[in-house]
Amino acid sequence: MKRGLALLVVALLLSTPVVTGWLLGDLTGEAARQLAAEGESLDYAVEPVGLGEVGDRVLVVVAGALMVMSLGLLIRATATRRLDPRWWFVLVPLVLAGALIGLAWRIATAGAIGANIGAGLVVLVGGPVLLVLLGVAAVQAFRLRRRRNRVV
Repeated sequence: MKRGLALLVVALLLSTPVVTGWLLGDLTGEAARQLAAEGESLDYAVEPVGLGEVGDRVLVVVAGALMVMSLGLLIRATATRRLDPRWWFVLVPLVLAGALIGLAWRIATAGAIGANIGAGLVVLVGGPVLLVLLGVAAVQAFRLRRRRNRVV
């Protein structure tokens, strides 16, 4: 894969969790929100991190633009045969893994009263799914690189 295409892939993979997390929004339950409004402090499996209202918005706009641009350019590169279509068998699991990471982040940072059961489920269910997605991508990438080296 050429260096410019590799940069597009990196941009796509880094922007996917950010955009997914933004699309999902805060997953704090309505009951927990009401209790927080009454003065009860919320418990978090992971404290939400933010750059402030403006910083968060800028991050999401930049990530969204990178995601759309890199995805469009990668599709164009595939159509013009600069990117072997078989690389999508590597890219799709990686993009899905990024979306899963964005979902896991939103679940882990949801405010709760008491234990955040969703965070535990994300680790128990999402962890193995993430490993499978990364494993599939790694195996496919290895096979493509090996096949390319054999042809040359």
